[in-house]
Amino acid sequence: MSHHTMSAAERRSVASLATLYAFRMLGLFMLLPVLSLYASEYNHSTPVLVGLALGIYGLGQAALQVPLGMLSDRIGRKPVIIAGLLLFAAGGIVAASADNIVTVIFGRLLQGTGAIASTLTALLADLTREQHRTKAMAAIGGSIGVSFAVAMVLGPLVAASFGVSGLFLLTSLLAVIGVVITLWLVPTPNISSGLDADSQSLSGLLGRCLRDSNLMRLNLGIFTLHAVLMAIFVAVPSLLEDKGLARSDHWKMYLPVMVLAFIGMVPLIICAEKYGRMKQIFLSAISAIMLVLFAATWLAKDYWYLVLMITIFFVAFNLLEASLPSLVSKTVYPGGKGTAMGVYSTFQFFGAFCGGALGGGLFGRWGVTALFVGAAILAGVWLFVAWGMTVPAKSENVVLYWQFGAWDSATLRQELLLLPGAVDITILESEQLAYLRVGLEFDPASLPEGIRLSS
Repeated sequence: MSHHTMSAAERRSVASLATLYAFRMLGLFMLLPVLSLYASEYNHSTPVLVGLALGIYGLGQAALQVPLGMLSDRIGRKPVIIAGLLLFAAGGIVAASADNIVTVIFGRLLQGTGAIASTLTALLADLTREQHRTKAMAAIGGSIGVSFAVAMVLGPLVAASFGVSGLFLLTSLLAVIGVVITLWLVPTPNISSGLDADSQSLSGLLGRCLRDSNLMRLNLGIFTLHAVLMAIFVAVPSLLEDKGLARSDHWKMYLPVMVLAFIGMVPLIICAEKYGRMKQIFLSAISAIMLVLFAATWLAKDYWYLVLMITIFFVAFNLLEASLPSLVSKTVYPGGKGTAMGVYSTFQFFGAFCGGALGGGLFGRWGVTALFVGAAILAGVWLFVAWGMTVPAKSENVVLYWQFGAWDSATLRQELLLLPGAVDITILESEQLAYLRVGLEFDPASLPEGIRLSS
């Protein structure tokens, strides 16, 4: 089997997990462009409670991402994923039956308790070799991006035909389809053959992840990105309706905007990756979000400015959403990807919760101008924090084994980090296993005697 190409089993694993992610995220995202529009149909509805209903699923996700990741290490990935999808389906049924906003909030919170993102990431690590992990993560990131764009168009269409209750029932149906995909399409990993630190999603490596300033910059970034998204969608759908766009026609605006946002993002990603301009383009995208939100404080009354703002916002959003997990995987210490992605997911979902609550509070108390100012200030804080970011040089992780008793961890660390191209190392001494991050100039032939690369 070639070191450089994915095996048939790996391709099947990535395709099935990407499909599962897409169905799961479609169910979450479809409510975004419509919930605030239809909220007045529920008893006791206020802007603050609408913001909570939008974002509260993030609280369940953030609270349970780490514990469920750890549970999956003990009882297996698939039982946790299936239980999470069933909880998500149950939450959709509760919300579909609601006649008041509080029941909707409870249903959304129940949906959020199906926190399976870190477990899915760990399962991906179980089913793919280290050298293909970044490609696999990119495929899943792409599937989430596509599901987001589809959701922004499909949500208003379904809600116009079947109401929000119908939309909630559809999210439950998608979760049940996810269970079928998990049972029959996703391979079951054989992890008895050895420990992979990336697939052990949460271990003693958590503290190291939280102390890493570069990783924390990226975690704060995904927190802010999703906080701003949730905050502005407390108000944007109703603003569009106020400007004369019938709610049944919102999809006609979102469809070209999402296509344009995708087309606009692609050359920027290529430029960032191929020509080494990641930091400049990353900071420019944050600046663009901050500036269009500040401008919206006095231009939001104009329909075409709103459309322009949403287009620019989503070009930048898609770019940042695709770049952040890629940067996490390049920045994290060797063997820590599972832990880092668990922490990253927690920040992402907690950001969604805080954004919904903050957006609802600002909109309800002081109106739409305060909402846009608050969101712009959040983006400005992120720009300040991100300014000192460092983009890691191109590297990959290699997995090394050695014979029992031949090396102790201190000597091994010292010897391997002296090799040309060696960047960082994580050693699991009890497993006779090491993860070595290496640059392009690394030559496997330079490894000391008795240490070998994994196949």
